[in-house]
Amino acid sequence: MDKTIGLACNISTGKLDANQAVSGGEYPFFTCAEFPDQIDHFAYDDDVVLVAGNNARGNFHVSRYKGKFNAYQRTYILTAKEGFNIDYVYYALKLELKRLREKSQGSQTKFLTMPILTGIHFRDITGDEQTEIANVLSVIDQKIELNNRINAELEAMAKTLYDYWFVQFDFPDDSPQGQGKPYKTSGGKMVYNPTLKREIPEGWSDGIISDVIGKVPQAMKVLAKEFQDNGKVPVIDQSQSYICGFTDDETATIQPESAHVIFGDHTRAVKLVNFDYARGADGTQVLVAKSDKVPSYLLYQIVSDIDLSSYGYARHYKFLKESKCVIPRAEVSQRYQNTVKHWHEKIRDNIFQNYELERLRDWLLPMLMNGQVTVGEAS
Repeated sequence: MDKTIGLACNISTGKLDANQAVSGGEYPFFTCAEFPDQIDHFAYDDDVVLVAGNNARGNFHVSRYKGKFNAYQRTYILTAKEGFNIDYVYYALKLELKRLREKSQGSQTKFLTMPILTGIHFRDITGDEQTEIANVLSVIDQKIELNNRINAELEAMAKTLYDYWFVQFDFPDDSPQGQGKPYKTSGGKMVYNPTLKREIPEGWSDGIISDVIGKVPQAMKVLAKEFQDNGKVPVIDQSQSYICGFTDDETATIQPESAHVIFGDHTRAVKLVNFDYARGADGTQVLVAKSDKVPSYLLYQIVSDIDLSSYGYARHYKFLKESKCVIPRAEVSQRYQNTVKHWHEKIRDNIFQNYELERLRDWLLPMLMNGQVTVGEAS
């Protein structure tokens, strides 16, 4: 006989409004979005599964977390009762996402009610069997998480180098006088720039983003309703997910010469794309570097560093194009490009490896949970 989530878990909800997120806060703040925000105080410290209680498309995101956190009032917080494995509960809920969407209530925003959540069924197996199944799936998720941490470290390295060279101006000075020492720290000549209202290295200049980007490649835009779970060409749009879907329409393919920068007109999301892709519609802006003084990988870092948050909900691309930026000497820019290119290629490889791992996990998930495949067969 099947068990239910209501029998397996203690369930509560968060207490906060969604607008209480704090940028740069110390703790994750789980709302009904796919990824948590941040907040500066916590209300919970536990080993939990979190389920989004509403979503405009009925995609009730399920998250696994252990530690200190806070939660929105429409987020369900689940802890496992004795005899039930919390990881098994997490995977059981992931398997039910499509069914939850079908059972959701409400005409505009879709709602996941407590009776629907507590009534979800899963196979009645022993605690040891639950642990075995959860362990197989967790190994895959742990590799995905490791790749994500590696990517975050590589992104941080590229940002640190950018700050050191193009904000603090301590790039290696290869002139006979500099002998490879940090430019500004070792006395490199600085000149006051009235537009940027700061000193910049001699020979550098100022500009705006529209000065350093070129013509966007002509290609068909892929609508959200046309996204596929799998396909020949990954689709990049302005959402927080790096790859939002796929298409089999190869006429939509864009082939960057080096890399393109994707900017979200509404979301302000910034992505570097160094592979063939298709462009999502509705606010997905493509930035193509046209100057050897601001090549693609440097352009990505410059755009990522521009703060447009004060404009609130708006079309941000027009403000981005008019944003001021420093224009370095080409040899410094190219040296940065050559250094970080390998890091971003590793990031790309990890992203696609994670996609394959997610496919494997999602293929195994229903068979393990339904008993079609045993743990011995899966491993």
